[in-house]
Amino acid sequence: MNEYLDMVRDNPLVVRFIVVLIGIIVILSIKNLILSKIGRYIKDHNNSYRGKKAINGIGYFLIILLITIIYRESLGTLTVFFGITGAGIAFALKEVIVSIAGWFTILFSDVYKTGDRVLLGGIKGDVIDVGVLRTTIMEIGGWVEGDLYNGRIVRIANSFIFKEPVYNYSADFPFLWDEIKVPIKYGSNYNRAREILYEAAQEVVGSYSKEAEEQWDSMVRKFLIENASTKPMVMLIANDNWAEFTLRFVVDYKKRVRIKDELFTIILDKIENSSGEVELASATFELVNAPPIEIKNNQR
Repeated sequence: MNEYLDMVRDNPLVVRFIVVLIGIIVILSIKNLILSKIGRYIKDHNNSYRGKKAINGIGYFLIILLITIIYRESLGTLTVFFGITGAGIAFALKEVIVSIAGWFTILFSDVYKTGDRVLLGGIKGDVIDVGVLRTTIMEIGGWVEGDLYNGRIVRIANSFIFKEPVYNYSADFPFLWDEIKVPIKYGSNYNRAREILYEAAQEVVGSYSKEAEEQWDSMVRKFLIENASTKPMVMLIANDNWAEFTLRFVVDYKKRVRIKDELFTIILDKIENSSGEVELASATFELVNAPPIEIKNNQR
């Protein structure tokens, strides 16, 4: 046994390997211990997610640093080789390197986080995971009408944040301005029609106005942006076919489809109960003049 220990001590490569192995075990144990405890101290889901990602990254960085320190003498003789090889690898894996840089940017900035609804690389959906190389999105839209999931999961390289605009629907202002159009027949009571749209808006989205106003005030203090009204607005224009009312309102970014359904249900019900004061319009076509028709009989 003593001879075996002496042989191990006399072989520096074996000693270094054992030190590296013990160091890796210690680092991984500490990392896993911190990951198991982090949920107790960080209650916010997004901050907990980011913290776990950061701890994983730090753990792997410490392992690489440990190996580099232990084998620094051996690595020193290979500096030129690694320099040339590294340049070639960097060129061949530039997309991977940019994606890793994108991951750090996403992790430590406000570009987007898990749970946000984004438009990235032409794909719109909710972010469900941010990996080292790729962001995973649950897609919405596509062949499905409205802001509804279509069941397709898309993985987009993190490098896209440096190449294309990132549209975030829920970052600092988790509301969207939306609108619906209601065609009203000429000769209707336009004031009553306007009242119907306002009443429907107050019933369905009136509660959003106050909350959205507070969020927008925070936006004004944070960014150089003008103040905007978050209250429902009704606008009227006249065209060749009907008087078109537009109801503009603020809505939670995940509830656009449901809110439109509720608004149209209430508006149609109120119009039908207006005793004919307000009538919906529809496209009609009037045949002004028909060309003469000549029928020839070739029978003799």
